[in-house]
Amino acid sequence: MNDGDGGHGGAVRPAQRLRHVHWIGGGSGAGKSTTARRLADRYGWHLYATDDVMGDHARRTTPEEAPFLHEFIAMDLDERWVNRSPETMLETFHWFRGEGFALILEDLLQLPQEPCVVVEGFRLLPHLVEPLLTVPGQAVWLLPTPRFRQAVIRSRAMHGGGFTAKTSDPDKANSNMAERDRMFTNRLQREAERLRLRTIEVDTTMTEGDLAERVATAFGLRPGGSPAQ
Repeated sequence: MNDGDGGHGGAVRPAQRLRHVHWIGGGSGAGKSTTARRLADRYGWHLYATDDVMGDHARRTTPEEAPFLHEFIAMDLDERWVNRSPETMLETFHWFRGEGFALILEDLLQLPQEPCVVVEGFRLLPHLVEPLLTVPGQAVWLLPTPRFRQAVIRSRAMHGGGFTAKTSDPDKANSNMAERDRMFTNRLQREAERLRLRTIEVDTTMTEGDLAERVATAFGLRPGGSPAQ
């Protein structure tokens, strides 16, 4: 972990400037947004949702800075979700490769240090977040079980299917995306374990309140919102 005042010239490292930030990463549909919103409401924190700034971040990049992102933008929906294998979708998906993460960091460094910030989203890859932590308890990754992912997919289908419904083959698009997300979750788990970062398995028996309490405990929070000593 990075700590200290930054060495030469007294420059403060990003980890020190982000001591007030709590990170919630994880797989698709694992409850990151709901949990972060609950904690922000409970403790009076600022909520930074990485999904909400994806469009802004795309506009702030060039093809040279984010080649996979700009290739994705140029594709139609079938090219994105139907015509490619889940393996190719995983390996070429820009956010999974960390493109644009520097813009998340840039945004967070511009926020005031009070109140605390909770940042959430699948873009928070363990190997990118780890150097920004002063203690491991600042971050947690939510890993949905296969059964939980299936429940999320069924729920999305009942509510119109989202953007995959606009493809020529929604069933294949959903299948491709589900397999891609399964592989991504497994990758997150391996990476978090390698870096000795905290994870929480999310299954269908866990309520939204249960998950929020698990995350608060992982962050070492007292009921009032301050870190436990």
